[in-house]
Amino acid sequence: MIIEELYREHWPLVCGFLVRRTRDPHLAEDLAQETFVKATRALLGWRGENPAAWLLTIARNVLIDHVRRSRRELELPHPDELGVPALHEDALVVRDLLDRLPERHRKLLTLVYLEGFSLVEVAAMTGAKHATIKTAVWRARTAFADLYGEKA
Repeated sequence: MIIEELYREHWPLVCGFLVRRTRDPHLAEDLAQETFVKATRALLGWRGENPAAWLLTIARNVLIDHVRRSRRELELPHPDELGVPALHEDALVVRDLLDRLPERHRKLLTLVYLEGFSLVEVAAMTGAKHATIKTAVWRARTAFADLYGEKA
């Protein structure tokens, strides 16, 4: 697959991913262009795996690099204002429960809830249908909830 085909087929996915993360369409387009430039440079090292997953990984790395370069700090509301419990204990419990799940459940929950990928993006990354991913995430959440219930 040549880069023009990758670009035509996956531009909406990559740009959409970046728009959702940046909430700035102009910045997202710039980062998407940078993603395809990096993909062009890395094309010889591409092993032919899923092109959507490969491009989304590059896009995520481009976004991380952009955030590191810009070093902008966002003012976050106090946790009490959000109604969010303290993270240190809960984060350890969640990580422990994730580690006890089967690999496929852990991977899906991590992609969706910790890394922030949408179901459509996960479907593109895995080559599965959206409905299949939706069902698999539901099952993974159910397995997580069952483990959480056992813990209590």
